[in-house]
Amino acid sequence: MSELLTGMESLNGIHTYIEEQMKAWKVPGLSVAVVKNHEIIMMEGYGHRNIDQGLPVTSETIFAIGSSTKAFTALAAGILADEGKLDLDKPVKEYFPTFKMFDAFATERITIRDMLCHRSGLPRHDLMWYNSALTREEIIHRLQYLEPNEDFRAKWQYQNIMYMVAGYLVEYVSDSSWEEVVQNRIFTPLGMTSSQFSVDQTQLQHDFAIPYILLEEQAKPIPFRNIDTIGPAGSINSNIKDMAHWVKFQINHGIYDDQHIVSKEMLQAIHSPHMVCDMTEINLNQTNMASYGLGWAIEPYRGSRMVYHGGNIDGFTAHVAFIPAEQIGIVVLSNLNGTPLPVLIANHIFDRMLGGEVEDWSAQALEKMKASEVEIKPTAEGETLPDVKALVIPLTLSLLHFTGTYEHPGYGKMVVGLDEGELRATFNSMQFPLTHVSDLQFELYIAVFNIKTSVTFQLGSNGHVCQFSTMLLFEPGTKEIEFVRIENNNERSHSFQRGEMHGS
Repeated sequence: MSELLTGMESLNGIHTYIEEQMKAWKVPGLSVAVVKNHEIIMMEGYGHRNIDQGLPVTSETIFAIGSSTKAFTALAAGILADEGKLDLDKPVKEYFPTFKMFDAFATERITIRDMLCHRSGLPRHDLMWYNSALTREEIIHRLQYLEPNEDFRAKWQYQNIMYMVAGYLVEYVSDSSWEEVVQNRIFTPLGMTSSQFSVDQTQLQHDFAIPYILLEEQAKPIPFRNIDTIGPAGSINSNIKDMAHWVKFQINHGIYDDQHIVSKEMLQAIHSPHMVCDMTEINLNQTNMASYGLGWAIEPYRGSRMVYHGGNIDGFTAHVAFIPAEQIGIVVLSNLNGTPLPVLIANHIFDRMLGGEVEDWSAQALEKMKASEVEIKPTAEGETLPDVKALVIPLTLSLLHFTGTYEHPGYGKMVVGLDEGELRATFNSMQFPLTHVSDLQFELYIAVFNIKTSVTFQLGSNGHVCQFSTMLLFEPGTKEIEFVRIENNNERSHSFQRGEMHGS
């Protein structure tokens, strides 16, 4: 490898490059921090935190960091383990005797380490908690009704609920909330004075980013999404000024300003591989050698070990990465939903600072994105496929027969009602249109995730609709979620006005 470049010498022209890439990816606002040898060599804001008001992004602009929060939960557990208050390999059931999962063996054996490295056997089940009013205790109680799709410890599968449980265990052994532990044991000693735990707090600050999503090639503002209940998995909000301190601590073996926050051995375990995983699509390195530690992904990069984690929550995308051997750390925060740009910029900066070839990550990603959008080509030169419409079997029942309240013991209640002559499902205060496809089959559109999935209603022995099943999970081997009707035809109301349900 070429001699490592230091300081801003390797980043000449970086501001112009970032601005060009933001324009190409239509990202409204972005902030970047670069750390080298425990010094912050770059800390810069680009674009707008609020387009309508013309407010610029600064080094103090607060963004949601999403799942980059997970590393804070893992560190909090590690600190308590150092102090003997928590055993990472002790079954969770020994702390919570009533703890129960769907799989009896997992119930007895799962540990906080299993949760922190995503080997619980559970698929995501994100819609179960997303936008719900459930408490952490209520979500934990419902775990027993969420089916796994893999054997316990057999495969890495990303799982937000398990991180919430890990945070709840941190609360239990510390006799304090997860938020208080992270604040007192991490934020305060690291001087992360602007970081906090809720988008409700964010909007009370003087310098915060508005969340955006791309609609018809334009960045449009969307509402903040409060995910406080699932907080240990992704609710932290911060800025690059604070996050630069976080990265400095990571590459300095758990020490910050001569304070030993966590033991060197524990931090090394947090940064070490625990499970092989498929994360290469995130960093585009195509090494097929990614693994997951405790709250961090690990992957080879230019011959060195890169430790990193992304974060995506409504209207925000974050990326935190560092190469311990080279003492380089990078944080990129943005206010656009699901954009790959933070990763592309981080990789570009790493390439520059490591010396050698600088890959055009952004151009490659744009090319792949455009290729994926290409329509199906004609089957032969000058010949196109005929426009054949699928055969639609008409409804044999009135739409009124499908309305009512349906329930799954883990997911809770979903209410199906009529809105201006069309079926809509209301779940966790979100409304999803139901479009008739064939006889008792409908299509459910979950706009917040841009997912279309099938819903199949079933009739009971009395000829009335008694339940429906729908695919809300997309990992291999997952099953449909079955919602059983809890109302009868005489008790329910058949319609609801927009935003107002009746008979639920």
